Amino acid sequence: MNQSRVKIGIGCSGMGRKGMDDTESIALIHEAMERGIPLLDTADFYNSGGSEMTLGKALHGIERSRYEVALKFGALMSPEGAIYGLDVHPDRIKNYLTHSLRRMKLDYVDVFMPSRIDLAIPVEETIGAISELVEGGYVKKIGLTQVDVETLNRAEKMHHISYLESNYSLFNREIEAELMPAARENQTEIIAFGVLAQGLLTGTFSSEANNYNTHISLFKSENIRGNLKLVERLRIIADEKGVSVANLAIAWVMAKGAAILPIIGMTKRSRLQAVMDASELSLTSTDIERIEAAIPQNQILGTAFPKMQFENGKIVAVD
Repeated sequence: MNQSRVKIGIGCSGMGRKGMDDTESIALIHEAMERGIPLLDTADFYNSGGSEMTLGKALHGIERSRYEVALKFGALMSPEGAIYGLDVHPDRIKNYLTHSLRRMKLDYVDVFMPSRIDLAIPVEETIGAISELVEGGYVKKIGLTQVDVETLNRAEKMHHISYLESNYSLFNREIEAELMPAARENQTEIIAFGVLAQGLLTGTFSSEANNYNTHISLFKSENIRGNLKLVERLRIIADEKGVSVANLAIAWVMAKGAAILPIIGMTKRSRLQAVMDASELSLTSTDIERIEAAIPQNQILGTAFPKMQFENGKIVAVD
C-alpha cells in the first residue's frame, strides 16, 4: 500500500447485516478516506454479500484512486450464517468475482484472495485462475489467507503474492516463526486481522460478559480468567502511556514491521479516532519488550482463532 497513507485498514465484516441501517457504515468509510485510510477489507461471504452492497453504496461517485478494496472469496455460507464449505475451484473463480464487482459497482478490485485453500486443489491452479483476472485488468494484486509457508512459496512461483492475510495479535504470534520471514523474503505484505484477539484486547472485556466468543478457546470458561490477567498486565503499560489497552495492542502490531498492515473491524465512526490515535503512538524497542513480556506466549490459555481445513469443498478439520 502507499506508505504515505495511514497504515491501517477498515475491516468490513460487520457491515451490511440483515436489517442494519447502512448510514453509519457509509459515513465511516467516507471519514476513513478523508483521514488517510484507503484500504477496505471485505469478502463476498460477509453477511452473504451484504458487506459488498454497503461498499457499493459508500463508494458510488468517489474517485477510484482514493480507496483500495481487498476482497476474499470462496467460503460457502448457510442461511444461518455459518461456514459449511469452500469453493475455490479454478473454473468458478471468475464467476465469483463477476458477482462481487456488480455488488460493489466496481470495474476491478485491488487485492483478490481465496479465503482458504482446498487441499484437493493444487494452489497453483487457484492462483493461475486469479492471474488470468490480473491479466484482464479485473484484479490488481493477488493475496492469500491463512496459509502455511509451503503453500505461500508454491503460490509465489506461480505469480507474485502481494498480500498475506493472517491472524496476528499479542495472543497469537504464530506467524513470527516462519511465515513472517518468508513473507519478507518474497516481498509480501502482511494484512493482520484479529489484532485485538477477537475482543480480548479491547481492555473492556470481562469474563461475565462472555456470551458470544466461546467457540474460540481463548474465551472458554477454563481459560478466560487467566487470559484476562495477562490483559491486566498490559493495562499497566497502557496506563503509564496514557492510552487504552486496545490502542497499545494495535500500535504493537504496527511496530512489528513496515510491511504489516493491521485491519480493524468497525461499523461506527466513534471507533475511528481511537484507531487514528493508535497509528500515531510511537513505541521504543524497550516498550515492545515490555509489552511482549506482559503477555508471554507460554502463559496464553487456548488459541486465538479456529483454523479450518478444507478438502473437496468440505470441512475436514477444525483446530
